[in-house]
Amino acid sequence: MPLRQLVEQYLRLAKVFGTPVALRSFGLTVPEIENVFSSYNEDYHISRFFHFSKQDDSVYSIDNEPVTHISIDSEINSIL
Repeated sequence: MPLRQLVEQYLRLAKVFGTPVALRSFGLTVPEIENVFSSYNEDYHISRFFHFSKQDDSVYSIDNEPVTHISIDSEINSIL
């Protein structure tokens, strides 16, 4: 999933930047969620705008860390 598409989908779900969104809300399979978000999290220029958290029991492994939600900073627009 291209970064721009991911951010647009995040905004549709969150309504405003900085709001935590459940990863399961992105409509991807577990492997797709883990692969997409892990790959972006490995890139420093992107990951600095991503904030993962664990808020419930639908846990995904993002770079071997258990997480359930993501929030994205509005400053990500500077690299889109």
